[in-house]
Amino acid sequence: MNSNRQKKRLTDVELEMMNIIWRIGPCTVNQIIEALPAERDLAYTTVSTMIRILEQKQYVESFKVGRGHSYQALVEKKDYQSTSIEDVVTNVFGGTPSLLVKQLLASDSLTADDLSEIRKLLEEHQ
Repeated sequence: MNSNRQKKRLTDVELEMMNIIWRIGPCTVNQIIEALPAERDLAYTTVSTMIRILEQKQYVESFKVGRGHSYQALVEKKDYQSTSIEDVVTNVFGGTPSLLVKQLLASDSLTADDLSEIRKLLEEHQ
């Protein structure tokens, strides 16, 4: 991810749109709307505006399909995840990754399966 994109973090709604694009691949605004959860009632113009913002931020690109446009990701999800974690470690945990891990372990969100997977990953990386 280039440094220009790193300065333009995604909002919650932009990330919601990107998660759909990452999941279904190149798609139209209508396909994005169809992929939204049923309780998420966003107007076509709202989704279209969000996608244009993502295009301005260089997260997606558009291409003409018939009379409309289709959109595809320019940034891979794993690259966005990596950069986001680096930002959190740097800006929230003072550049100390172990503090992030400590906070995660102290949270109530980890299941026994999560902890087992973390142990396994730590053993693989020793």
